Amino acid sequence: MFPIRDHNPSQRTPYVTYALIAINVIVFIGYWGLLADEARLTLFFDAWALTPADFTSGDKTYTILTSMFLHGGVLHILSNMWTLWVFGPALEDRLGTGRFVLLYFAAGLAAGATHFLFNLSSPIPTLGASGAIAGIVAAYVTRFPYAWLNVLQPIGLLPLFFYMPAILFAGLWFTAQVIAATGSLVMPAGGGGVAWWAHIGGFIVGWLLLPRLAPDAQPMREQDAALRSALWPWLAWQRWVFWWWKR
Repeated sequence: MFPIRDHNPSQRTPYVTYALIAINVIVFIGYWGLLADEARLTLFFDAWALTPADFTSGDKTYTILTSMFLHGGVLHILSNMWTLWVFGPALEDRLGTGRFVLLYFAAGLAAGATHFLFNLSSPIPTLGASGAIAGIVAAYVTRFPYAWLNVLQPIGLLPLFFYMPAILFAGLWFTAQVIAATGSLVMPAGGGGVAWWAHIGGFIVGWLLLPRLAPDAQPMREQDAALRSALWPWLAWQRWVFWWWKR
């Protein structure tokens, strides 16, 4: 599943969200030329991405921060920045600049730490803003559980577009991360190069930190009645779609 947009308008310009996207893109453009040179790219990632084995030995501890602004390719950065674009503005609007920045970096650092704890001797560099953005998604769904999202779910070559409440999207996404992360413990080679535990760590910190950053904010329930009335038809429609596709 891939989120396309949310239906939760912001009242203020999300400058921090813009800035984070811009910084990630500028950094990516800065080493764009290395993508075609595997040897130089490997040296660059060895120096700036988070390698658990180096971290265990006390070397390059700064990479737990710098790795948050590196991406392995165009699709990697596009998917991360688009997700931040979808979930960041409304949350930044409610939290304000300082608390939004704190949430982003706390989730990102926790994501790196979680990945490190489950991969202490790994020599493979890890990188990306996914963990920090997972924290944003978790905080968003904690604050706006009933906000509706436009979601894309490809089934083979058929792209399906539909609405989904944020709480359901986050629940399905988090469950998928837990299943994949657990599988990576059983079959490390089957992890697909994805830092599943980083996603989980960032998500949990975002979920736990949001009530402390905004203790007076109650989950937005304006769409509660709409959710209850629409959820059963939505599930029935989804069942019909999958039945039609499999027949």
